[in-house]
Amino acid sequence: MASITKTILLIAGQALWVPGLFAAQSTVQDARKFLEDAEQRLLVLANEAQQASWVQENFITSDTEALAALANQRATDEQVRLAKEAKRFDGLTLPPDLARKMRLLRIGFTLATPADPKESEEVSRLAAELDGMYGKGKYCPPALASSDKKCLDIGDITRIMAASSNPGELLDAWKGWHAIAPPMRKDFTRFVELSNKGARELGFRDTGAMWRSKYDMPPDDFAKEVDRLWAQVRPLYLSLHAYVRNRLREKYGDAVVPANGPIPADLLGNIWAQDWSNIYPSVAPPGADPGYDLTRILVDRKTQPTDMVRYGEGFFKSLGFAPLPPTFWERSLFVKPRDRDVVCHASAWDVDNLEDLRIKMCIDITAEDFTTVHHELGHNFYQRAYSKQPFLFRDSANDGVHEAIGDTIALSVTPEYLVKIGLLDRAPDSSKDIGLLLKRALEKVAFLPFGLMIDQWRWRVFSGEIPPDKYNQAWWDLRMKYQGIAPPVERSELDFDPGAKYHVAANVPYTRYFLSFIMQFQFHRALARAAGCPVAGSGTPLSRCSIYGSKEAGEKLNRMLEMGLSRPWQEALYEMTGERDLDASAILDYFAPLQKWLDEQNKGKPVGW
Repeated sequence: MASITKTILLIAGQALWVPGLFAAQSTVQDARKFLEDAEQRLLVLANEAQQASWVQENFITSDTEALAALANQRATDEQVRLAKEAKRFDGLTLPPDLARKMRLLRIGFTLATPADPKESEEVSRLAAELDGMYGKGKYCPPALASSDKKCLDIGDITRIMAASSNPGELLDAWKGWHAIAPPMRKDFTRFVELSNKGARELGFRDTGAMWRSKYDMPPDDFAKEVDRLWAQVRPLYLSLHAYVRNRLREKYGDAVVPANGPIPADLLGNIWAQDWSNIYPSVAPPGADPGYDLTRILVDRKTQPTDMVRYGEGFFKSLGFAPLPPTFWERSLFVKPRDRDVVCHASAWDVDNLEDLRIKMCIDITAEDFTTVHHELGHNFYQRAYSKQPFLFRDSANDGVHEAIGDTIALSVTPEYLVKIGLLDRAPDSSKDIGLLLKRALEKVAFLPFGLMIDQWRWRVFSGEIPPDKYNQAWWDLRMKYQGIAPPVERSELDFDPGAKYHVAANVPYTRYFLSFIMQFQFHRALARAAGCPVAGSGTPLSRCSIYGSKEAGEKLNRMLEMGLSRPWQEALYEMTGERDLDASAILDYFAPLQKWLDEQNKGKPVGW
């Protein structure tokens, strides 16, 4: 047997090495050559997929959708093929950089297709169909059912949930959107089965374990880490929940909102009750006034969309980053075209994985979009910072860090920053902070348990702990446990409420968002210290700090960004913060004044559910 140098197994028409056999016959040089070839191939396919996706989102037709799907499928199929072939190097001792690349190659996707060609085609088709069912979802109220043109898509539903305070209208919209999901249940169940099969062929227990393996620690340890972080922030969430529940009870009455139970899911300004900022006018402190209206300031100055982006670029230039390339301004989309439909959801692009940076955003002249521009450019500057790394390292330290960087920058859009760039004459005094902090908490703190429970549900589904006949019950059990949220009407297994959330239908892991909300505050606190800002305990709120203009903060930020995915995320975290563990105490520092105020408001009232 020692004389046999290769053993080949044909799987789905591909020549693959038999996993675990004859690894001793492979050398480090073999592994290096394999990875060099893999990176070159994947770079070409990734760029093709990016270009196709850019065209598809900017010129939406059935043809561009088909071309984008084909390009993405080619890239995914090749990555799965290479991941399986990489198993021939199991047992070979590799230098740290090659070992990391080999590992990343095998965990760098969210769907591992089974080796069987028919099953591979089936699971890919199911993934596309589930995504399409969500994208085409519409609620047609009975009075409008005769005309599809009057049916309500997710944009219409979102606007109703954000603006209405009519309980009947909110309930109708909530039920209507959730009615799009039951047809997904059968396909989703089969998708889970096939997805798990592909993950097991790569050596994982199930798809959930494969997802959790991306975090430079054993999958079960990562699950415990997430629970630890939630335990840190749960008391703050409980205080916010109790305050909001009491204010909504005053608004809607005891018959709608109980004094000491969960909050009905349709009353929080968002179809999934994941972001409560739209109900701020209903729960704002009496006489709350931020002291300025950024939207009005921008409009009065006749600010243009490109001006908004120039403000964002100026923020990074103030930290010492080089300007964006000329092609950014030539190729980005800043304004919704009049002659065609485009995907207006704000996004940042690195089309050639090198220097072709772009954003795609239909910019409105609002305070919200001013902040969003800063967030999206955070992605672009991160992409350029790690572009000198080998291809497999051209990504964020983990999948939550990319989002965290964008939001970290957005946390520096403070009144003090607006003064420095000439949009405000002077910052309002700190007496205005409770309203500002409450509005931000309704966005950030309210999201945390939702960001956690989505994958708590999916991990259990993938593992089999939640069987198909308990999908909906388990969903609402977890929402009750983590969020203190209840369905506004009775639900059953005839419903499939998880499918009413895009990331479930589209198979997008969600724990990244929970992590990003933890990390952005930890990053902000560290950069604030580097910038010489006052921090918690100094008498000046952390929420008033902007790192704008600090070269010291910029250097610290850039050192981490340049690392990309080349080192475990714990080392990237240390580069930024001097800490090797995630720490949610930064959120508590940031919202400390609000926590004190909430506790005063909640005195004598029930907390929890």
